[in-house]
Amino acid sequence: MPIPARLTYVLLCLGLVLAGGLASWLGIEWGTALTGVYDVAIFGVMLWDYRRNWRRRVTITLPELTKLSVGRLNTLKVMVQAGDFPAFIRVRDGYPGDWSATPDVITAAIPPQTGQTLTYTVRPEKRGEVRWQPLAVWQLTPWRLAWDRWCVGTEQRVAVYPDLLTLRELSIRLTLEGSGTLRRKRQLAGGTEFVELRDYCPGDDPRLLDWKATARRGRPLVRVLEPEQEQTVLILLDRGRLMTGRIQGVTRFDWGLNAALALALAVLRRGDRVGLVVFDRQVALSLPAQGGPFYLHRLIEQSARLQPVIQEPDYGGVMRTVLQRQTRRTLVVVLTEVLDTTASRELMRALEHLLPRHLPLCVALRDPVVEQQAQGLALDPTAAYQRAVALDLLYQRQLVLSTLQQQGVLVVDAPAPQVSTPLVDAYLRLKGRGLL
Repeated sequence: MPIPARLTYVLLCLGLVLAGGLASWLGIEWGTALTGVYDVAIFGVMLWDYRRNWRRRVTITLPELTKLSVGRLNTLKVMVQAGDFPAFIRVRDGYPGDWSATPDVITAAIPPQTGQTLTYTVRPEKRGEVRWQPLAVWQLTPWRLAWDRWCVGTEQRVAVYPDLLTLRELSIRLTLEGSGTLRRKRQLAGGTEFVELRDYCPGDDPRLLDWKATARRGRPLVRVLEPEQEQTVLILLDRGRLMTGRIQGVTRFDWGLNAALALALAVLRRGDRVGLVVFDRQVALSLPAQGGPFYLHRLIEQSARLQPVIQEPDYGGVMRTVLQRQTRRTLVVVLTEVLDTTASRELMRALEHLLPRHLPLCVALRDPVVEQQAQGLALDPTAAYQRAVALDLLYQRQLVLSTLQQQGVLVVDAPAPQVSTPLVDAYLRLKGRGLL
């Protein structure tokens, strides 16, 4: 369908100016009639210019819509190929209207017989399936009198998953570390399984020197030890009331799910077994602890459609139910949020009961906005009140976490959008020290 361009509106406005002059010279009737003929001629030429553009339309190759990651900037690319004539186009993909995209409308000038890749990013803020409309294209006609608009593709359903981009980056990092591409940090002899002998390097622990092998070969050799494999890690993800709050547009539950899957990837890559339990008052999802490279896909598919609910979590009941089947020592990771000692009393009691049979790790998802308000300047009474409330929240929160640490519970306290990295690092440190 044709859409009048700016030049057409300029010509029509010029017709109004000419109408005034013709009316004063030839009379109102003749001026009106000639203006009407002028306007019809302009529209006729615009339609002819529009029809002429049909053979000059660019060729569009749609982006591949497979799996998008929630809370991340997903990069999509549209391929545009011009024919024998230059093309000036605007493109907008059919993502949901409440999503943020950069840029929202892509503008490009393409020379003849040239292809160009148009790149944009979208940031979904909720998981699940969404309706993706056809891509809309506007191309300026040869005489710039109209926009030729058409759509490419059909409506489809697109799935928004947890943060798959972070999982891909973490997988690359673990692969590099495992292959020795990155320089490993100096570690104590926390491993229990002998792997091989290698030449001594500056910074190696002297306690790892194999003196018999050194004497036989005439050069210093150290034993390479790796932590025990096929150990069990159980992830308990809270989806209760506190997890419904949004941080940077994404629910705290989604940030927790992203961290849980990142930890699961690290556990599986280290040869251990991982299980996932999502709970509120009851268990919403329970996946047993298993290993293998393909188990992560099942974890993602089974958890992708879960959403937080307005319910108080039953920490004690869920942990008793889940851990009845855990006969081996298990690293129990609880992803949740803490407020104060009163609201977190049940959580503290449930984690304390895990000791010493199991190793509990509490992961608290912090809101960066509260920290900013606590550190901000109070220039008016409202800001002073907000700062006082934020300081009290941080104090009560730190009191709960300190109490947990005194009980022997491990704690990871990090901003929700960045919690995946410190959680994975905490697990790798536990493995390196042989605490599982």
